Amino acid sequence: MSESGQGRERGWSLSATAEGDGVRLELGLPDLGGRPVTAILSLDRSEARAFARALLAAAGDATERTFVGPAEP
Repeated sequence: MSESGQGRERGWSLSATAEGDGVRLELGLPDLGGRPVTAILSLDRSEARAFARALLAAAGDATERTFVGPAEP
């Protein structure tokens, strides 16, 4: 999955692969301090679920901050 926004390519990638009883996540960044970087996380089932919940919460928080105007009741 790559993210692009407002006409510019960010170029990052995220992949998930089943690995034993867990998952292997690979996050690729094209330029971190002038060099490409790949972060690899090997998570068991409970760690993967906790990580997914944290990402969903962070995405929701970030999305809420983009709305202009009063909060809905």
